[in-house]
Amino acid sequence: MENLDYLEEYDKLKTKVLKYVLYKKRTEKEIRQKFSNQIEEEILDDIIDELKENGYISDENYIERAVNEFVALRNMSLKEMRYKLLSKGLSNDMIDDYFSKHYEELEIFEKQSIRNIFYKKQGQMEVDEITTFLNKKGYSIENIKEVLSEVE
Repeated sequence: MENLDYLEEYDKLKTKVLKYVLYKKRTEKEIRQKFSNQIEEEILDDIIDELKENGYISDENYIERAVNEFVALRNMSLKEMRYKLLSKGLSNDMIDDYFSKHYEELEIFEKQSIRNIFYKKQGQMEVDEITTFLNKKGYSIENIKEVLSEVE
């Protein structure tokens, strides 16, 4: 009988975590932070392992989706992108792997972001002010120089 109660409780908790994950994709760290005070650590580990096995939780997929979203929605330096991913509790190694596998397309994206910002700020700021602004935003100096040499 005790085992049945445990299974029912486990199932209820798993459903709760699954709803949280399905509502919006989450990293493992976000899930742990949300439920650490509500669910016993051992049970939470089991639930997370099961959801990983079934493909509901994947930090690698999370990185890919997040980067695609960043690229589609805004101008952003690769440094900003990396910072946002780290803030979600993703490992540096995992982020490095993704960035190195997608190096060329990410570089193209960063250069396009620089162009977009340059054209937007062109009438309001001097070129050296724009360069400083871009540098503070985390854009690589090499990419800033390359893009500015094309547009000037």
